[in-house]
Amino acid sequence: MHTIVHDMFTLPIPVLEKLIRPALVYGFLVLLLRVFGKRELAQLNPFDFVVLISLSNTVQNAIIGDDNSVAGGFIGAAALMVCNYLVVRFLFRHRRLDQVIEGDATVLVKDGKVQQKALARELITTSELDVVARRQGFDGVQSLEQCVLEPGGAFVMKPKEPTTDEKRYNEIVAMLGELSRKIDAMRV
Repeated sequence: MHTIVHDMFTLPIPVLEKLIRPALVYGFLVLLLRVFGKRELAQLNPFDFVVLISLSNTVQNAIIGDDNSVAGGFIGAAALMVCNYLVVRFLFRHRRLDQVIEGDATVLVKDGKVQQKALARELITTSELDVVARRQGFDGVQSLEQCVLEPGGAFVMKPKEPTTDEKRYNEIVAMLGELSRKIDAMRV
């Protein structure tokens, strides 16, 4: 029993190395995702998903080194979480730097027209955009007034026609206007 516990919690590499490795991998992955764009973050198709999942396995040994201990895994995971917390906290206080690192939003549909150059720059096909629009409850790209791909990989879509809530709001405003006119007419 002593051997099992010893093997689980004895670190074969120094703790400082266990802290530096995840920080280096974290920085490299952030840079890599920034270079390869928002598409990977949006997880548009199975190929992109496979790449993201494979990344974790690919960098696993770089993070933990020759260490299979539970303690080593805990330290590596904690180092990644602390690194992410510090980066997010730092960028929160330095908004301009955050914008430079994250990049700008990309307009994919403008005034109801698909922006082919923007799609090509983001490596998104019209059919992939059509699928994303349908997932968000639209009939497809043809029903969009505007579609923006945010730096974090989220799609923000605006319909060509008013939404049900907007239609209802306009109806209520019209009814209130009519009631107001009728009340004014009764006062005379």
